[in-house]
Amino acid sequence: MLQLPKLQPTTRKLATLEEAYEYCRKITAKYSKTFYLGTLLMPEEKRKAIWAIYVWCRRTDELVDGPQSKFTTPETLELWEEQLESVFAGVPIDDPDVALADTVERFPKIDIQPFRDMIAGQRMDLYRNRYETFEELKQYCYRVAGTVGLMTTAVLGVGDRRDTSPWNKNRQPYIPISEAIALGIANQLTNILRDVGEDAQRGRIYLPLEDLALFNYTEQDLFDGVIDDRWQALMRFQIKRARQYFNEAEKGISYLIQDARLPVITALTIYQGILDVIERNQYDVFNQRAYVSGSRKMLYLPVAWLRAQLL
Repeated sequence: MLQLPKLQPTTRKLATLEEAYEYCRKITAKYSKTFYLGTLLMPEEKRKAIWAIYVWCRRTDELVDGPQSKFTTPETLELWEEQLESVFAGVPIDDPDVALADTVERFPKIDIQPFRDMIAGQRMDLYRNRYETFEELKQYCYRVAGTVGLMTTAVLGVGDRRDTSPWNKNRQPYIPISEAIALGIANQLTNILRDVGEDAQRGRIYLPLEDLALFNYTEQDLFDGVIDDRWQALMRFQIKRARQYFNEAEKGISYLIQDARLPVITALTIYQGILDVIERNQYDVFNQRAYVSGSRKMLYLPVAWLRAQLL
């Protein structure tokens, strides 16, 4: 079971480092099978760090979208940010924090700001359930998902791209920040398209209202689950946008250290597959949940490997 934040110091003895990382591994494997598969292709130290970051992100999301979210207030998120600062100061508050505090120590390039930005994204969910324009939605996507790209890039490592040209020997390694953000945005846009029906049941619409208007599709149509030519054209438009972000993200993979490229491109390829499933389902995201089956994920692995070799 996912541990929710304590939001205050505990008097009991915290988990050992081994126990904390094992907890993070189990949670990652349970709640994000695609992401977890990608981490298994990483060196041990990196995969454990990614599990710790994932669990922190998951717990942050649960504050607004989880079973106890009705009790979450702006003050709750302020306390959660204070707990984050404690972790970065090397003082974990509860068991999962033990793993994250160790990760921050092992990978000192991890910056606290993307974590703060993610909390800001959760604040948006407290008072917003509509986005008028894509630019507004893009800011939300950055905060709740693009930040993950920044958090994990510090763990994955960059600067392994070989260029022995004399004029490049003193050049600093390129850090694919915009590409990392693009991957997070692409993933979040995919989540939004996959979860349209579930979000509608909660009164939430993440598709930009300007896009609905562009295709003459109304909020009531969405709540009624209307699938017609207007809806299909709208979904094709959204899927094209998501794929553009995936294409932008892929440009940054070659700048990662060699042992990070295959895991990232594997996760990217599988996540792109969700868009393919939506298309095969004739854009019915109201009655069918789009997911990539385990057997199909295995088929994607050699494709990802070949793509990684070409980078």
